[in-house]
Amino acid sequence: MKKILMVLTSVDKIGDEATGYNVAEAAHPWKVFKDSGHFVDFASIQGGQPPRDTVDTEDPIQVSFTEDETTRAGLYNTARVDVVDPDQYDAVFLVGGHGTMWDFPDNEGLQKLVGSVYDAGGVVGAVCHGPAGLVNVELSNGFRLVEGRKVAAFTNDEEVAVGKDKVIPFFLADRLEEQGATHVQADVFEEKVQVDERLVTGQNPASAAGVAKEMEKLLAEVIHQEKAEEESESEALRAEKDAEKAAAAEDGN
Repeated sequence: MKKILMVLTSVDKIGDEATGYNVAEAAHPWKVFKDSGHFVDFASIQGGQPPRDTVDTEDPIQVSFTEDETTRAGLYNTARVDVVDPDQYDAVFLVGGHGTMWDFPDNEGLQKLVGSVYDAGGVVGAVCHGPAGLVNVELSNGFRLVEGRKVAAFTNDEEVAVGKDKVIPFFLADRLEEQGATHVQADVFEEKVQVDERLVTGQNPASAAGVAKEMEKLLAEVIHQEKAEEESESEALRAEKDAEKAAAAEDGN
């Protein structure tokens, strides 16, 4: 079992419009991680109880997410990202919602958290507007996390389609490309998941579960490797003990 941290926006309004993290983009990955036996924790930019967007009551996964007692407890008082210990997590998942465009890109605590998890060999995932949290993240080698990588995120055309193109502070796809990424995309509102080494990104809410599934594949590879190393160490220890027993037997003769 691995520990996964899901990070949420703390922005609750865009102008006069209420907003928050996108519940579908949190719920569907949460189910993938939970069904795989992983431990899921939550953090937000400001800590406390993060605002959430509308819940689709016809989506049983969203309903289950909002009614799960452990999840409700975790969301009631989330940790602030700048006090989270990145060493405690094997993966970080950045949940979308338009609010992330305001509080994700310039948050040094989030940048440090994401960079540290990736530098330690962990997996980083983000969906829809969640990739706003990849902006300005630098790795220990001095390169930006997205530099030279293929990434997916909410597209310019999708912003126009939802009527937010005049509201957002910048186009996310353009900003990612400005930082050296290659933005890849499907048609408007179609699923698109992009994997580049240990960075997994998705274009829109329809891509949320797909991002989590690809992250799960990467985590499964890590678990497999760890088990193989443990078995190798056990075999080496057994061989050493067998050799000691054989040597003791020879000395006894």
